Amino acid sequence: MESERQDTEAAKRYRTMADRLRESFNKRFWNERKRALFDVVDGENGDDDSIRPNQLFPIALSHPVLDEQYWKPVVDIVHDQLLTPFGLRSLAPGHPDYQPQYFGDLRARDLAYHQGTVWPWLIGPFVDAWRRVYPERLQELRPIAVSLGKHLMSGCVGSVSEIFDAEPPYTPRGCCAQAWSVGEILRLMITMGEAKLIEQKPA
Repeated sequence: MESERQDTEAAKRYRTMADRLRESFNKRFWNERKRALFDVVDGENGDDDSIRPNQLFPIALSHPVLDEQYWKPVVDIVHDQLLTPFGLRSLAPGHPDYQPQYFGDLRARDLAYHQGTVWPWLIGPFVDAWRRVYPERLQELRPIAVSLGKHLMSGCVGSVSEIFDAEPPYTPRGCCAQAWSVGEILRLMITMGEAKLIEQKPA
């Protein structure tokens, strides 16, 4: 009985902490001007309102920390500014630091790595968030399935590249077979069942 009482008290304490964290997160990270989430708050240069894919995770988590009233504007801005046929840009076009291509020497590539370069594995959290907001509109993402399906049959056949350029023709870059790209897409294929993400045959 004592153990059960302690467990109940601990559960209440952690519930209170979780509620406080959720309230603080929503109050501090919501950017009303852009109708999106800040990427960083209270940083060296203040609040960073760059449009990046990180803001999807508070929706895509199994237990979302972002209030539901903010889900749609966040998903919409990511869809409109970051989504490509092969994944999500790491930074929205129009930002002063945006780099449309990943090429050059080591320094040039490092500067572009998180400044627009497309990451295929981010299609996972994007689809998870999209399904929460638009469960009846999953088929709108079919062009991504077709693109990734075609990519499976080029380059390193049967695998998915690490990254892609941020603009057409979305040239694959980095590792030609990247575990986190493959792993996240496989997770989607399993969780989505018949509404699979990857089209194995080109349309």
